[in-house]
Amino acid sequence: MRILRYVLAFLAGAIVAGFVVAGLEALGHAVYPPPVGIDPGDIEQIKAAVAAMPVGALLFVLFAWVAGAYAGGLVAARLAPGRRGLLAAVVGALVLAAVVANLAMIPHPLWFAALGILAVLASTSLAVMAGRRRDRVETEG
Repeated sequence: MRILRYVLAFLAGAIVAGFVVAGLEALGHAVYPPPVGIDPGDIEQIKAAVAAMPVGALLFVLFAWVAGAYAGGLVAARLAPGRRGLLAAVVGALVLAAVVANLAMIPHPLWFAALGILAVLASTSLAVMAGRRRDRVETEG
């Protein structure tokens, strides 16, 4: 039963992370609309659109990744029956893998790629620390 709770905590964290990233990126598209008529299935059009993105649009994407890793990690840590920091780290690793895959498929400015990876690692670390703190409180109390 405990393993099932770990799996469910991970899945809930991953789903929350995905929704947070998608929601904030959608908000970013509302503020900084993509070019009219862009085909989301055409990688060359996507690459050209990213190359032309203003800094504000890139910052929306960065914030979406960071918030997704943090929120998803917190949810996984909250729902896990123990080892909460580990669950938060696994969800953060999933978000980081998606970030790296995105950066590998679509060229981004170097500053953005470096900052994106570091910021996701930092937000994951914060979620891990929150999970570990919760574990300590429960074992002491």
